[in-house]
Amino acid sequence: MAKIGFLGLGTMGRGMVKNLVLAGHDVTAWNRNALAVDLIGVNVVGSISEAAFGADYVMYCLSDDIAVRAVVTSPGGLMDNVDSQTVVIDLSTIDPLTSAEISKGFLAKNIEFLDAPVFGSKGEANNGGLWIVVGGARQVYEKALEVLEPISETTHYMGASGNGAQMKLVGNLIVAAQLEALGEALTLAKNADLNLQDVLGVLRVTDFKSPIFDGVGAAVLNGDYSPSFALNLMLKDALLVQAFAGRLGSPIPGTEATLNNIRDAVMAGWGDENASAIIKVIAQKGGVDLGS
Repeated sequence: MAKIGFLGLGTMGRGMVKNLVLAGHDVTAWNRNALAVDLIGVNVVGSISEAAFGADYVMYCLSDDIAVRAVVTSPGGLMDNVDSQTVVIDLSTIDPLTSAEISKGFLAKNIEFLDAPVFGSKGEANNGGLWIVVGGARQVYEKALEVLEPISETTHYMGASGNGAQMKLVGNLIVAAQLEALGEALTLAKNADLNLQDVLGVLRVTDFKSPIFDGVGAAVLNGDYSPSFALNLMLKDALLVQAFAGRLGSPIPGTEATLNNIRDAVMAGWGDENASAIIKVIAQKGGVDLGS
């Protein structure tokens, strides 16, 4: 089994680390902020250098571009503390331009690198059921399956370095669109005096069914917006999609409209709630209460 250094013990990182340990890997972990971590079988250390020392793989899952740069490319960061014996895997959702810059930095030092962002949130991370999209050299991807498979339901090789980061933003566009569509549909149904439980029953079996509709729909009707993936992070991702599409001259009119609702929800004070809090804004504009 592999020796892994893991950087980032947030909502997603903890679940990933747990499943790597359960798969028999030797995991040493580090977090940017000191915290009490109760992770059985994990050696939590106080520095990046300790986590990376002698590792076959260093994996990191961090919140945004700023955090990734601070951990990876700042003086004394990860790039200064790994050698050619280590494969580095970035599981974060960041701008493809940032990912490309980091990839070039590692490759210049003969260090193998994969951009491997994940789809899924807290539940999938905890259950080892994430979906991972990977960019980089195919032989490195195939080698790294020993540490990617324990944290995922499926992995998808997308091609050259950077393609994983790009695919993640394509997927996040769809996630945002589904939440927007669900909010609009439930609000319309409520205004039409339809029974919302009956509405979800239809959504559950049609050819346009979605796990997001099932899970989020039931939670919304229960007034449950406890965070699995925070709205603040969804705003960050939507802005990344906007910038990515803008560079390519690719139209995203639906996403632009959704982005406005995400901003409104964050401004309303719901940024730390689940990303589904965007639906509260739509319901508010429609003059209905979906939880009643």
